[in-house]
Amino acid sequence: MAVPTTCCGREGQGCVCAAQAKCSCGQKSALNCNCEKAATENAISGARCSCRARPQGACNCDRAATENTIQGTTCECGKRPAGACTCEKAVDGGLLPGEVDFTTQK
Repeated sequence: MAVPTTCCGREGQGCVCAAQAKCSCGQKSALNCNCEKAATENAISGARCSCRARPQGACNCDRAATENTIQGTTCECGKRPAGACTCEKAVDGGLLPGEVDFTTQK
């Protein structure tokens, strides 16, 4: 799994927060939802939490208290701290290295 540059990356453990993130129904891991909310839960667009598995403001890993509260200067989209943008406007936004967006292929 590619680790986002904004991820918590605790002591070389990879993206711990992404491993903890769940879809809003709590049944599946984030981005793997199969309930009635799957269409929106599995979509990746706009500002995301640090691990990019959940929308900004909807983080549900053990970093939720920090992730869901923005203080001080914000990034260009206004939803993340300055220098930590995770939306499509971010320098490293969008797909992670090695990811392929199959939704745009025919």
